[in-house]
Amino acid sequence: MKEQFSRTELLLGSKAMDTLKNSSVLVFGVGGVGGYVVEVLARSGVGTIGIVDDDHIGLSNINRQIIATHATLGRAKVDIAEERIKDINPSCVVKKFQTFYLPEIADQFDFTAYDYVVDCIDTVVAKIDIITRCHNLRIPMISSMGAAFKLDATQFEVTDLFKTINDPLAKVLRKKLRKTNVRNAKVVYSPEEPLTSLYSSDNGNTENDAVNTETIAHKKRSTPASNAWVPATAGLIIGGEVIKDLCKRCAKQTSRNRHFVRTKEGK
Repeated sequence: MKEQFSRTELLLGSKAMDTLKNSSVLVFGVGGVGGYVVEVLARSGVGTIGIVDDDHIGLSNINRQIIATHATLGRAKVDIAEERIKDINPSCVVKKFQTFYLPEIADQFDFTAYDYVVDCIDTVVAKIDIITRCHNLRIPMISSMGAAFKLDATQFEVTDLFKTINDPLAKVLRKKLRKTNVRNAKVVYSPEEPLTSLYSSDNGNTENDAVNTETIAHKKRSTPASNAWVPATAGLIIGGEVIKDLCKRCAKQTSRNRHFVRTKEGK
């Protein structure tokens, strides 16, 4: 099975691959963005992947979600994601949570059991809770901002939430997080101004569309305009950031160990 990750090892090294194998990542949401995050984690050899999603595959998911096909219609997303992960890396441990995450059920999750947390969900109250919880527990995390109403995937970037522009979801999060002790949060977002749906029910008010479709849980919402390439790009970038961050931790630990050995030998 080692050969499976040999091409990645050529770039990252054997110690980094061992780190990934012994790492655990919790992913909230396995849809348009999160599905591609999970794809990167599985194909990079991450040893334990937690997946959280209460949704089932629908016909409208097929245009952008990697786990959505006509063969998977009607099935739980976490079940399909688990099967795909296992098909890619049979030795990966998958922890499945078919539930809609809200602060009220946070106690069902042991955040400290994970080395990294990824937020790819679309509910403001849940995103704030995850970001705040990870901040307070000092658990590395990254959050996806709005991927709907966008066409130019080349504009996606990794930045701090409080430096984002032209993103209605990020704007709401910034405002609410200023009332907490969170002063920075790693995100992937696009500064592209949100486009207007050709069939918007809100008279072209894209900001309302973006906020409504990405913040309100369990309510009738306007349909977010999306495509195959924008959510995928965001997910691949996020997945890459997780892998690189985990490997950086490995490199820092190795550096500290070498320093400790040199110090000890010098005495």
